[in-house]
Amino acid sequence: MEQIVREHWQTYGRNYYSRHDYEGVDSDRAHALLDELRSLAPTLKGKHFGRYEVEYGDDFSYHDPVDGSTSEHQGIRIGFTDGSRIVLRLSGTGTHGATLRVYLESYEPDPAKHDLEPQQALADLIAIADEIAQIRNHTARERPTVIT
Repeated sequence: MEQIVREHWQTYGRNYYSRHDYEGVDSDRAHALLDELRSLAPTLKGKHFGRYEVEYGDDFSYHDPVDGSTSEHQGIRIGFTDGSRIVLRLSGTGTHGATLRVYLESYEPDPAKHDLEPQQALADLIAIADEIAQIRNHTARERPTVIT
């Protein structure tokens, strides 16, 4: 299986993904983070963060093609010109407070970088997410509770 995956990466490149959860965040602080980010997201287009340039920032809504329903406020998306993106959303699955979920993804075409640990490969995006959303300030946390 490993050989098949490595051959795939060699041909098509590798996609790195990670999710950072900040569990049990004070609900007011978590909602303030999302509210501020919701206002900021549309103004980010064209801004540069290191080697990344923002292509879009929006408050994602899901439109169900089967029943025609729309689910608003499904997450704040920040997309970059290279296809990388950051998505931040609140989850109501925690037992107390709010859970902030930060999704990070990036494509890596360079075979010399296909063996990186995901957190290392996504380190720049992790820092950008904190810079834009002020995660540490809003959550009063230095790091996520769970990283997957």
